[in-house]
Amino acid sequence: MTAHREAPKPLFARVALIGIGLIGSSLSHAMRRRGLAGHISGYAQSARTRETAKRLGLVDSIHETAADAVKGADLVILCTPVGVYAPIAQEIAPHLGKGAIVTDVGSVKGAVVRDVGPHIPPGVHFIPGHPIAGTEHSGPESGFAELFDGRWCVLTPVEGTAPEAVEKLSAFWRACGSNVETMDAAHHDMVLAITSHVPHLIAFSIVNTARHLERVTDSEVIKFSAGGFRDFTRIAASDPVMWRDVFLNNKEAALEMLGRFTEDITVLQRAIRFGDGETLHRLFAEARATRKGIIAAGQDTAAPDFGRHKGPPTGAKS
Repeated sequence: MTAHREAPKPLFARVALIGIGLIGSSLSHAMRRRGLAGHISGYAQSARTRETAKRLGLVDSIHETAADAVKGADLVILCTPVGVYAPIAQEIAPHLGKGAIVTDVGSVKGAVVRDVGPHIPPGVHFIPGHPIAGTEHSGPESGFAELFDGRWCVLTPVEGTAPEAVEKLSAFWRACGSNVETMDAAHHDMVLAITSHVPHLIAFSIVNTARHLERVTDSEVIKFSAGGFRDFTRIAASDPVMWRDVFLNNKEAALEMLGRFTEDITVLQRAIRFGDGETLHRLFAEARATRKGIIAAGQDTAAPDFGRHKGPPTGAKS
Protein backbone atom coordinates (compact mmCIF):
# COMPACT_ATOMS: atom_id res chain seq x y z
CA MET A 1 0.00 0.00 0.00
CA THR A 2 1.42 3.34 -1.01
CA ALA A 3 1.80 5.78 1.88
CA HIS A 4 -0.11 9.03 1.50
CA ARG A 5 2.28 11.92 0.94
CA GLU A 6 1.14 15.29 2.22
CA ALA A 7 1.49 18.31 -0.03
CA PRO A 8 4.48 20.48 0.94
CA LYS A 9 3.68 23.41 3.19
CA PRO A 10 3.55 26.72 1.26
CA LEU A 11 6.53 28.99 1.73
CA PHE A 12 4.13 31.80 2.72
CA ALA A 13 0.67 31.39 4.22
CA ARG A 14 -0.73 34.54 2.62
CA VAL A 15 0.82 36.68 -0.12
CA ALA A 16 -0.61 40.10 -0.96
CA LEU A 17 -0.10 41.38 -4.50
CA ILE A 18 -0.49 45.17 -4.55
CA GLY A 19 -1.00 45.73 -8.26
CA ILE A 20 -1.89 42.97 -10.74
CA GLY A 21 -0.30 43.90 -14.04
CA LEU A 22 2.30 41.94 -15.97
CA ILE A 23 4.60 41.29 -13.01
CA GLY A 24 1.86 40.78 -10.43
CA SER A 25 -0.06 38.35 -12.62
CA SER A 26 3.13 36.49 -13.57
CA LEU A 27 3.98 36.16 -9.88
CA SER A 28 0.56 34.64 -9.30
CA HIS A 29 1.13 32.07 -12.03
CA ALA A 30 4.63 31.31 -10.70
CA MET A 31 3.31 30.87 -7.16
CA ARG A 32 0.50 28.60 -8.34
CA ARG A 33 3.00 26.52 -10.32
CA ARG A 34 5.07 25.72 -7.24
CA GLY A 35 2.48 26.01 -4.45
CA LEU A 36 4.33 28.89 -2.80
CA ALA A 37 1.32 30.62 -1.22
CA GLY A 38 -1.54 29.25 0.84
CA HIS A 39 -3.67 32.24 -0.15
CA ILE A 40 -3.09 35.03 -2.67
CA SER A 41 -4.87 38.30 -1.96
CA GLY A 42 -4.82 41.13 -4.46
CA TYR A 43 -5.44 44.83 -4.83
CA ALA A 44 -5.89 46.86 -8.00
CA GLN A 45 -7.18 50.39 -8.32
CA SER A 46 -9.31 49.57 -11.37
CA ALA A 47 -12.55 47.63 -10.89
CA ARG A 48 -12.01 46.10 -14.32
CA THR A 49 -8.57 44.80 -13.33
CA ARG A 50 -10.00 43.38 -10.10
CA GLU A 51 -12.73 41.58 -12.04
CA THR A 52 -10.19 40.20 -14.55
CA ALA A 53 -7.85 39.01 -11.80
CA LYS A 54 -10.68 37.14 -10.11
CA ARG A 55 -11.96 35.68 -13.39
CA LEU A 56 -8.49 34.39 -14.31
CA GLY A 57 -7.98 32.87 -10.87
CA LEU A 58 -4.95 35.05 -10.20
CA VAL A 59 -6.12 35.72 -6.66
CA ASP A 60 -8.08 33.92 -3.97
CA SER A 61 -9.47 37.22 -2.70
CA ILE A 62 -9.57 40.65 -4.31
CA HIS A 63 -9.84 43.91 -2.40
CA GLU A 64 -10.79 47.49 -3.17
CA THR A 65 -8.08 48.88 -0.85
CA ALA A 66 -4.44 47.97 -0.37
CA ALA A 67 -4.99 48.10 3.39
CA ASP A 68 -7.52 45.26 3.26
CA ALA A 69 -5.33 43.21 0.90
CA VAL A 70 -2.34 43.14 3.27
CA LYS A 71 -4.22 42.12 6.41
CA GLY A 72 -2.84 38.80 7.62
CA ALA A 73 -0.23 38.61 4.84
CA ASP A 74 3.24 37.33 5.68
CA LEU A 75 4.55 38.53 2.30
CA VAL A 76 3.50 41.82 0.68
CA ILE A 77 4.72 42.59 -2.85
CA LEU A 78 4.31 46.08 -4.30
CA CYS A 79 3.71 45.66 -8.05
CA THR A 80 2.44 49.13 -8.93
CA PRO A 81 4.41 51.91 -10.66
CA VAL A 82 7.04 53.21 -8.21
CA GLY A 83 5.52 56.70 -8.35
CA VAL A 84 2.64 55.61 -6.09
CA TYR A 85 4.68 53.57 -3.60
CA ALA A 86 4.76 56.28 -0.93
CA PRO A 87 0.97 56.70 -0.47
CA ILE A 88 0.47 52.92 -0.66
CA ALA A 89 3.15 52.33 1.99
CA GLN A 90 1.50 54.92 4.22
CA GLU A 91 -1.89 53.25 3.74
CA ILE A 92 -0.79 49.69 4.47
CA ALA A 93 1.63 50.44 7.33
CA PRO A 94 -0.92 50.15 10.19
CA HIS A 95 -2.15 46.81 8.84
CA LEU A 96 1.18 44.99 8.42
CA GLY A 97 1.64 42.01 10.72
CA LYS A 98 4.74 41.55 12.83
CA GLY A 99 7.28 39.35 11.05
CA ALA A 100 5.83 40.07 7.59
CA ILE A 101 8.14 40.77 4.65
CA VAL A 102 7.45 43.80 2.47
CA THR A 103 9.15 43.83 -0.92
CA ASP A 104 8.55 45.24 -4.40
CA VAL A 105 9.35 44.70 -8.08
CA GLY A 106 10.32 48.24 -9.09
CA SER A 107 13.10 49.04 -11.55
CA VAL A 108 14.70 51.57 -9.19
CA LYS A 109 15.69 50.92 -5.61
CA GLY A 110 17.04 54.09 -4.03
CA ALA A 111 13.68 55.81 -4.43
CA VAL A 112 11.92 52.78 -2.95
CA VAL A 113 14.10 52.91 0.16
CA ARG A 114 13.34 56.63 0.39
CA ASP A 115 9.58 56.41 -0.18
CA VAL A 116 8.65 53.13 1.52
CA GLY A 117 11.24 52.67 4.26
CA PRO A 118 10.02 55.42 6.63
CA HIS A 119 6.53 53.87 6.74
CA ILE A 120 7.59 50.31 7.63
CA PRO A 121 6.77 49.63 11.31
CA PRO A 122 9.14 47.88 13.74
CA GLY A 123 9.06 44.11 13.47
CA VAL A 124 8.32 44.13 9.72
CA HIS A 125 11.10 43.17 7.29
CA PHE A 126 11.59 45.58 4.38
CA ILE A 127 13.55 44.08 1.47
CA PRO A 128 13.33 45.99 -1.83
CA GLY A 129 13.60 43.76 -4.90
CA HIS A 130 13.76 43.89 -8.67
CA PRO A 131 13.07 40.90 -10.94
CA ILE A 132 14.92 41.77 -14.14
CA ALA A 133 12.33 40.26 -16.42
CA GLY A 134 9.37 41.54 -18.37
CA THR A 135 7.83 42.17 -21.75
CA GLU A 136 6.38 45.14 -23.58
CA HIS A 137 2.91 43.88 -22.63
CA SER A 138 0.93 44.99 -19.58
CA GLY A 139 -2.20 44.10 -17.65
CA PRO A 140 -3.40 41.01 -15.74
CA GLU A 141 -3.94 38.96 -18.90
CA SER A 142 -0.30 39.35 -20.01
CA GLY A 143 1.28 37.34 -17.19
CA PHE A 144 2.76 33.84 -17.47
CA ALA A 145 4.59 31.59 -14.99
CA GLU A 146 7.78 31.28 -17.02
CA LEU A 147 8.53 35.03 -17.02
CA PHE A 148 11.14 34.72 -14.27
CA ASP A 149 12.74 31.44 -15.34
CA GLY A 150 16.50 31.83 -15.68
CA ARG A 151 16.33 35.58 -15.06
CA TRP A 152 17.95 37.52 -12.25
CA CYS A 153 16.20 39.04 -9.28
CA VAL A 154 18.21 41.64 -7.34
CA LEU A 155 17.46 42.21 -3.66
CA THR A 156 18.68 45.36 -1.90
CA PRO A 157 18.08 44.78 1.83
CA VAL A 158 18.21 47.87 4.03
CA GLU A 159 20.71 48.04 6.87
CA GLY A 160 19.75 45.86 9.83
CA THR A 161 17.51 43.47 7.89
CA ALA A 162 17.37 40.00 9.45
CA PRO A 163 19.42 37.53 7.34
CA GLU A 164 16.75 34.84 7.71
CA ALA A 165 14.16 37.16 6.11
CA VAL A 166 16.50 37.84 3.18
CA GLU A 167 17.07 34.11 2.75
CA LYS A 168 13.33 33.35 2.86
CA LEU A 169 12.61 35.97 0.18
CA SER A 170 15.57 34.67 -1.85
CA ALA A 171 14.11 31.15 -1.62
CA PHE A 172 10.79 32.54 -2.86
CA TRP A 173 12.36 34.08 -5.95
CA ARG A 174 14.43 30.97 -6.64
CA ALA A 175 11.21 28.92 -6.46
CA CYS A 176 9.69 31.34 -9.00
CA GLY A 177 12.56 30.39 -11.34
CA SER A 178 14.95 33.30 -10.78
CA ASN A 179 18.60 33.54 -9.91
CA VAL A 180 19.07 35.86 -6.93
CA GLU A 181 21.75 38.41 -6.09
CA THR A 182 21.93 41.03 -3.36
CA MET A 183 23.55 44.44 -3.68
CA ASP A 184 23.40 48.01 -2.43
CA ALA A 185 20.44 50.06 -3.73
CA ALA A 186 22.65 52.81 -5.17
CA HIS A 187 24.79 50.27 -7.04
CA HIS A 188 21.67 48.59 -8.43
CA ASP A 189 20.39 51.92 -9.76
CA MET A 190 23.70 52.63 -11.50
CA VAL A 191 23.88 49.17 -13.10
CA LEU A 192 20.27 49.27 -14.28
CA ALA A 193 20.65 52.80 -15.62
CA ILE A 194 23.01 51.52 -18.31
CA THR A 195 21.61 48.00 -18.83
CA SER A 196 17.93 48.94 -18.95
CA HIS A 197 16.94 52.55 -18.36
CA VAL A 198 19.10 54.33 -20.94
CA PRO A 199 18.39 51.65 -23.62
CA HIS A 200 14.68 52.25 -23.11
CA LEU A 201 15.22 56.01 -23.34
CA ILE A 202 17.11 55.55 -26.60
CA ALA A 203 14.32 53.32 -27.96
CA PHE A 204 11.64 55.87 -27.12
CA SER A 205 13.77 58.58 -28.71
CA ILE A 206 14.68 56.84 -31.97
CA VAL A 207 11.10 55.69 -32.59
CA ASN A 208 9.89 59.26 -32.14
CA THR A 209 12.72 60.55 -34.36
CA ALA A 210 11.55 58.26 -37.17
CA ARG A 211 7.94 59.21 -36.55
CA HIS A 212 8.68 62.92 -36.88
CA LEU A 213 10.94 62.88 -39.94
CA GLU A 214 9.39 65.22 -42.48
CA ARG A 215 10.78 63.36 -45.49
CA VAL A 216 9.68 59.90 -44.30
CA THR A 217 6.00 59.09 -43.91
CA ASP A 218 4.56 57.04 -41.04
CA SER A 219 3.47 54.38 -43.52
CA GLU A 220 7.07 54.04 -44.80
CA VAL A 221 8.40 53.71 -41.24
CA ILE A 222 5.96 50.88 -40.61
CA LYS A 223 6.25 49.21 -44.03
CA PHE A 224 10.03 49.17 -44.31
CA SER A 225 10.97 48.53 -40.66
CA ALA A 226 14.10 46.39 -40.65
CA GLY A 227 14.98 44.12 -37.72
CA GLY A 228 16.90 46.77 -35.79
CA PHE A 229 14.10 49.31 -35.85
CA ARG A 230 11.54 46.62 -35.03
CA ASP A 231 13.51 45.81 -31.87
CA PHE A 232 13.42 49.47 -30.88
CA THR A 233 9.66 49.65 -31.43
CA ARG A 234 9.12 46.57 -29.24
CA ILE A 235 11.00 48.22 -26.36
CA ALA A 236 9.24 51.54 -27.01
CA ALA A 237 5.88 49.79 -26.60
CA SER A 238 6.58 49.44 -22.85
CA ASP A 239 4.25 51.00 -20.28
CA PRO A 240 4.77 54.80 -20.42
CA VAL A 241 3.61 55.32 -16.82
CA MET A 242 6.13 52.84 -15.47
CA TRP A 243 8.98 54.34 -17.47
CA ARG A 244 8.05 57.90 -16.61
CA ASP A 245 8.34 56.94 -12.94
CA VAL A 246 11.62 55.11 -13.51
CA PHE A 247 13.34 58.19 -14.93
CA LEU A 248 11.86 60.57 -12.39
CA ASN A 249 13.08 58.30 -9.59
CA ASN A 250 16.51 57.35 -10.95
CA LYS A 251 17.41 60.77 -12.27
CA GLU A 252 21.06 61.00 -11.17
CA ALA A 253 22.18 57.57 -12.40
CA ALA A 254 20.24 57.88 -15.66
CA LEU A 255 21.73 61.29 -16.43
CA GLU A 256 25.24 60.05 -15.65
CA MET A 257 24.88 57.05 -17.96
CA LEU A 258 23.22 59.20 -20.63
CA GLY A 259 26.22 61.52 -20.48
CA ARG A 260 28.58 58.58 -21.00
CA PHE A 261 26.46 57.39 -23.92
CA THR A 262 26.51 60.88 -25.48
CA GLU A 263 30.31 60.91 -25.31
CA ASP A 264 30.51 57.50 -26.99
CA ILE A 265 28.10 58.60 -29.73
CA THR A 266 30.39 61.57 -30.37
CA VAL A 267 33.31 59.17 -30.91
CA LEU A 268 31.26 57.28 -33.49
CA GLN A 269 30.19 60.52 -35.15
CA ARG A 270 33.82 61.56 -35.57
CA ALA A 271 34.83 58.14 -36.91
CA ILE A 272 32.10 58.27 -39.56
CA ARG A 273 32.82 61.89 -40.47
CA PHE A 274 36.56 61.27 -40.95
CA GLY A 275 36.31 57.82 -42.51
CA ASP A 276 37.99 56.10 -39.56
CA GLY A 277 37.07 52.53 -40.45
CA GLU A 278 39.51 51.06 -37.92
CA THR A 279 37.73 52.71 -34.98
CA LEU A 280 34.30 51.74 -36.30
CA HIS A 281 35.35 48.10 -36.73
CA ARG A 282 36.94 47.96 -33.26
CA LEU A 283 33.88 49.40 -31.51
CA PHE A 284 31.43 47.20 -33.43
CA ALA A 285 33.53 44.10 -32.66
CA GLU A 286 33.62 44.97 -28.95
CA ALA A 287 29.84 45.38 -28.93
CA ARG A 288 29.39 42.07 -30.74
CA ALA A 289 31.53 40.32 -28.12
CA THR A 290 29.27 41.68 -25.39
CA ARG A 291 26.23 40.30 -27.21
CA LYS A 292 27.87 36.87 -27.39
CA GLY A 293 28.56 37.07 -23.66
CA ILE A 294 24.86 37.69 -22.94
CA ILE A 295 23.91 34.62 -24.99
CA ALA A 296 26.62 32.51 -23.31
CA ALA A 297 25.28 33.56 -19.89
CA GLY A 298 21.84 32.21 -20.85
CA GLN A 299 20.14 35.62 -20.75
CA ASP A 300 19.01 35.44 -24.38
CA THR A 301 19.07 33.12 -27.37
CA ALA A 302 20.92 33.58 -30.65
CA ALA A 303 17.84 32.44 -32.60
CA PRO A 304 16.09 35.41 -34.25
CA ASP A 305 12.33 35.68 -34.03
CA PHE A 306 11.88 38.97 -35.95
CA GLY A 307 8.85 39.87 -33.88
CA ARG A 308 7.03 36.64 -34.71
CA HIS A 309 7.60 34.66 -31.49
CA LYS A 310 4.87 32.06 -31.06
CA GLY A 311 5.14 31.27 -27.31
CA PRO A 312 4.70 33.51 -24.27
CA PRO A 313 5.89 37.07 -25.04
CA THR A 314 9.53 37.59 -24.26
CA GLY A 315 11.67 40.63 -23.70
CA ALA A 316 13.50 42.62 -21.07
CA LYS A 317 12.07 45.09 -18.63
CA SER A 318 13.22 47.33 -16.36
